[in-house]
Amino acid sequence: MRKMRFNADYQSRLISAVFNLLYPSVCPLCGTKPDHFIYAPICPGCWKSIQRYSGPSCSICSNPFSSAYGSLCASCMDKKPHFIKATSFGLYEDSLATAINLFKFHGIKRLSRPLGSLLLDHDMHGIDALVPVPLSIRSLRKRGFNQSLLLAHTIARTRNLRIISDGLIKKTETPPQLGLPAKHRLKNTRGAFRAVKNFSGMRVLLIDDVMTTGATANECSRQLLTAGADEVSVLTLARSSML
Repeated sequence: MRKMRFNADYQSRLISAVFNLLYPSVCPLCGTKPDHFIYAPICPGCWKSIQRYSGPSCSICSNPFSSAYGSLCASCMDKKPHFIKATSFGLYEDSLATAINLFKFHGIKRLSRPLGSLLLDHDMHGIDALVPVPLSIRSLRKRGFNQSLLLAHTIARTRNLRIISDGLIKKTETPPQLGLPAKHRLKNTRGAFRAVKNFSGMRVLLIDDVMTTGATANECSRQLLTAGADEVSVLTLARSSML
């Protein structure tokens, strides 16, 4: 096992060295040359700075709190979401945000494996299937891949779980959610998704990259429950501030 790890490490460094000769690059966070292809262009040092968030947060949607004396955020107190629990690995900031942006918006698909691996410690006992949050046909054509599906593949391979990638569709193109207040995000996503398969009796884990207000996760969960799912939980790489 040790020898295998050594060989994999050496191979990654060798590939990175060749890649840097052909396509010189520097880590976007610290400016050093990346020496592990699997994380490139992020260097191993900056990758190791990605940490799990362990601070106070809402017990349902995981919205981070500034105080340890709360258990539910105002949004979940006002109206309980359709999912039973949403969990995020970390906060959408610093190295994690950079890695997600490189993966999602710059097409560096190889980052799906190390990013997906961050989610492997999540308790998936009793989960019947992973369902990635879908993209609209227009967005899928433009991006060329669904980042949530690639993350789900990494989880499924290691945890031996089923992926249902065609059971939930995004039937309408929604305006960009970035910068919109929560009520407008909710309006945008209402009716944008539809479950097209029977999820009767299933415990579903919804996979996405970033969660902000939870509007997308909530609408997807509503559709999955309508299609018969017993319960839906949500797992994302990062939690972004609602502000």
